[in-house]
Amino acid sequence: MNGIKSFALIGFPLGHSLSGIIHKELFSVSGINGEYELIEISREELNDSFEQLKKLGGFNVTIPHKSNIIPLLDGLSRKAELFGAVNTVDMKNGKAIGHNTDCIGFLRALEAADIELKGRVLICGCGGVSRMFAFESALAGCDITFAIRESSIKKCEVLCSELKEKLGAQSRIVFLDNAGENYDLIINGTPSGMFPNVDDCPLKKETIQTSKAVFDSIYNPYETVLIRYAKEAKIKYQNGLSMLVWQAAAAEEIWNVVKFNAEDINKIIEKLRIKS
Repeated sequence: MNGIKSFALIGFPLGHSLSGIIHKELFSVSGINGEYELIEISREELNDSFEQLKKLGGFNVTIPHKSNIIPLLDGLSRKAELFGAVNTVDMKNGKAIGHNTDCIGFLRALEAADIELKGRVLICGCGGVSRMFAFESALAGCDITFAIRESSIKKCEVLCSELKEKLGAQSRIVFLDNAGENYDLIINGTPSGMFPNVDDCPLKKETIQTSKAVFDSIYNPYETVLIRYAKEAKIKYQNGLSMLVWQAAAAEEIWNVVKFNAEDINKIIEKLRIKS
């Protein structure tokens, strides 16, 4: 391929991100002559930086820009518009189009672990990633329960109202320490258990081990307490590294009109797991 195609991740602060490593591996698999850089842009700098970003082949978006970038774009995919969040921007013919590949990563990660998104779903948290989990669960016709801290009640009530208004979905709210049992799927969208607080777990062991499957959005550490409890109970589980790689692959499929298979993605996940 003639010339190098340039891509990036924007956000602030970025800290330690695996995105550059993941996209380098994806470029190698797909034969794309590409480069990927991390660009720290504060909330105040976004407007002034946007014209320069449009010179890229595309870019990923993380905190704090996933919603703030929307007014600057020329269009949105259906999911990005529904969620009110963009994590991937594609540049085509001078137009900046916003997409949400987090949802694709989530669904493909579940599929890879043979986990179905159906029935009674317990979503821990109501922040950014939990919002996406909630919309996808509602689209799949799930019975949704949010497990949250008391301080998040008002925020969660707003999300419940939005789910009802946009999709006609009913949902309920419980506290994390009183979440009940026998869910078809538990989805953790909280940072509970993330490095360095690796001994934390968002839910009681009984809640986890009486359920049929667990998805944890955390990927550092690879095996959280939540995942360990699931393994002990011999129920299906998946962690956040699979979602992270699949959402990056989905972004590249949009940018470069390529396609990745599960074998390719699993090899990349295993490489990252070894490095971590």
